[in-house]
This record gives sequence, structure tokens and C-alpha cells, in this order.
Amino acid sequence: MIAYLNSEVRYGLINIVLHWATALMVIALFVLGVWMVDLDYYSEWYRLGPDLHRSFGVLLALIVVIRLMLRLFNRPPRPLPGGYAWEHTVATAIHRLLFMLVLAVAIAGYLMSTADGRSVDVFGWFNVPATVVFFDQQEEIFGDLHWYLALALVSVAGLHAAAALGHHFVRKDDTMRRMLGARNARPSRL
Repeated sequence: MIAYLNSEVRYGLINIVLHWATALMVIALFVLGVWMVDLDYYSEWYRLGPDLHRSFGVLLALIVVIRLMLRLFNRPPRPLPGGYAWEHTVATAIHRLLFMLVLAVAIAGYLMSTADGRSVDVFGWFNVPATVVFFDQQEEIFGDLHWYLALALVSVAGLHAAAALGHHFVRKDDTMRRMLGARNARPSRL
């Protein structure tokens, strides 16, 4: 059975579940966001789409905050042997950038959504209050920022996924297998 927390060589179940939840939510939120901007006022999704987008966006931001807090006391496994030091440095920078982009997209979305003074209702469970209106046209400015940050996020996430697939299919090492919770590691070929 897989451990709940990370060890020196494997990711724990909590990190694996939160990682894949983050990945799926980033993809789903991006697709929903692109789709809903062209909705007709008379579509039943005209209000439902944005409500779901905001609710899942808040949930994603909370998941990332939990992941960051978890990293404070449960470090990721150490890098696999056989890699280059610069690869680990780049991977660390990409992970940090992904965390920052998710939070930046969420903050821009929040500032866009609350520019009219209304709070964000999260699935009817709780409300995130509108706290700050900085200036006129806040909704448009943060809407544009939200879009460009989301593009950056899915681009960097795509690089992250491509690197993981490269490790798995080209190098044939355990980088991706560790995040899938694979029990038996294969020997590294590098």
C-alpha cells in the first residue's frame, strides 16, 4: 500500500492525488473559460458556466495553498540518480512557476469577478467576499490579465507534461512512475 506522505524515493498518496487534481482542474478550467466567453445570453450555461468556473477556480487555489503548506513539512522525493544538475534546477524553477501562475490566475480572476462589489459564491458552500476595488475598468483589466496568465499557465504546464513524458518514454526512468504511485521502480538507464 502506498504511504500517505512522501518518502525520500516516492511521492505519497496525498501529493499524488493533489497533483492530478490540480492538473485536471487547470485543463478543465481553461477549456471551460475558453468555451464560456462565446455563450449567448439565452444559453442556460451563460450564468452556470461562470459560476462553475469561479467555484472550481477558488477550489483550485485552495488546493495549491494546501500543496504549498504540505511542502513545508513533507519535502518531495530526492531527484533520481543519473540526471544533470541543471535539469533539477530547471524542474524546480518550473514547479515554482506553476504554483505562482495558478495563484496569479486565481487572484486576477477574483479581482475581475469582484470588481462590481459582489462576492464569489463557491458551490453555495461559502462566499469569498469582495474586498478591493482598485480602479475603474478593473473587471476588464484583470479579465485580460486573467486570460494571459491562464495562457502562460497552460503553456508551462504543457512543458511540464512534455518533460514528464520524455522521462517516461525516452529516458525510461521513474520520474513519471513516482507521480503515478507505481510500486516497483525500474532501474534507471542513464
